[in-house]
Order: sequence, then structure tokens, then C-alpha cells
Amino acid sequence: MLTHRIIPCLDIDDGFVVKGIKFNDLIKVGDPVALALRYYQEGADELILLDVGATVKSRKTMIELVEKVSAHIFIPLTVGGGIKSTEDIKNLLMAGADKVSLCTAAIQNPSLIEEAASQFGSQCVVISIDAARCGKSWHAFISGGKIDSGLDAIEWARHAEQLGAGEILLNSIDQDGTQSGYDLELLSLISEKVNVPVIASGGAGSLDQILKAITIGKADAVLLASSLHSRKLTIKQIKEFLKEKGVEVR
Repeated sequence: MLTHRIIPCLDIDDGFVVKGIKFNDLIKVGDPVALALRYYQEGADELILLDVGATVKSRKTMIELVEKVSAHIFIPLTVGGGIKSTEDIKNLLMAGADKVSLCTAAIQNPSLIEEAASQFGSQCVVISIDAARCGKSWHAFISGGKIDSGLDAIEWARHAEQLGAGEILLNSIDQDGTQSGYDLELLSLISEKVNVPVIASGGAGSLDQILKAITIGKADAVLLASSLHSRKLTIKQIKEFLKEKGVEVR
């Protein structure tokens, strides 16, 4: 039976972990190396680092940070934010990342997915979809959730898989940082349309919401940030609760 993963996410800006609501009003919440080590020791299955600054200045900082974090943790590490080329991907993998997360560049240059999958393997390529409801559908946004690409998020997920993506990281902009629950409708629609694992992101605030992301949303993994940073929830607590409910976890 498939085991479900619990994945903490560290949003990084200028070397600090930050968190906001609906991709805005970022505040500093801690040191990335210290938090990465804490989550590793607490039983995280994987870790995601997202460079939300993603400027030329932050690129060098991010490489150094990946080297530091990967030296302290021994679980899969996914890194994203501002990746534009296979050279960027190679540099991050050499620094210690196991997978890379592509968002804006994948939409602007879909062939990057094919190139990355061909060079490094599909298991290494995570497509991050920043989705927000637009009328009766959801659109994929770019540039840190600021620009509507016009692409239907569900169709983009299917196309990204066809191009070679090995995993989908689905971020709900509407739910991000609200701790009011994942977007279950969007999550279940995308989970049904693709054959690769889907990571639910955006809105985790309670154990029941996490359970629903898996049982209703059909997520293969759940990503958390605010709820873990604030210690509202712990990884141990989440895993014990899911086991009690009959959900397979690692």
C-alpha cells in the first residue's frame, strides 16, 4: 500500500525562512538550517526549500544554503524558486538537492521539463503549480503568484506530466497561510487527472484537514509550513493521528 509523506516547506527570502498569507505580507520566522534539522529529527519524510525571493542575489545564497542543509539532513530535499535552465538544476543537484521544483520557467518554457527529465530523470522534476480560482475554474499563476498565466491549472498538470514531470506540487494561493484547510475540490480534480504523485500545499491548520487532503483530495503527500513553524502541529502528532485513522505513513 502507498505510504503518504509529511513534508515541511521552508520558504526562503534573503537567507531567512519567511511565511505569509496568500503569498503576501512575508515575515521572518527562523533560520533555515536550524528548522531543517529540527524537522528532520522530528521525522519529516522529505523537505522542500523554496526561494521566494528568487533574484540573482539570492541564487548564490540558495546554493550555499542547499549545501548547508543537505549536510545536516538525510531525507530527500527538493529545491525550487527562480530555476530557469538545466544548468541551474545541475548546480542545485551538485549542491545536495535530490529534486528541483519548477514553476514560472516551466510555464514560460515547457521544453525545460523535457530537457530536465531527459538529463536528470523524471523522478527529479517536480512541477509546482501556484493555482487560484478564476470564475468556475483554476488558473496557474507565475512570478510568485502575482501574474495569471491564463493556463487552466488542471490541464497544465496533465501537460506537465506528459512532458516528463515526476511529481506535482499543488499550491493553493487562495488557501495559502490561512490554516483553513486545503482546496479539496482542486486537489481531487488534479489527483484524478494525473498518474504521478501530487503534493497538497496551502492551508494546513488541523489534523482533520490533513486527513481530508489524503482521503478526499487523494493527495500522495501533504506539505505544511505555518502550522509546523508555530508548533501548532508536530510531525509526530500528524503521523500518529493518520495511523489511528488507517492511513499508511512512513
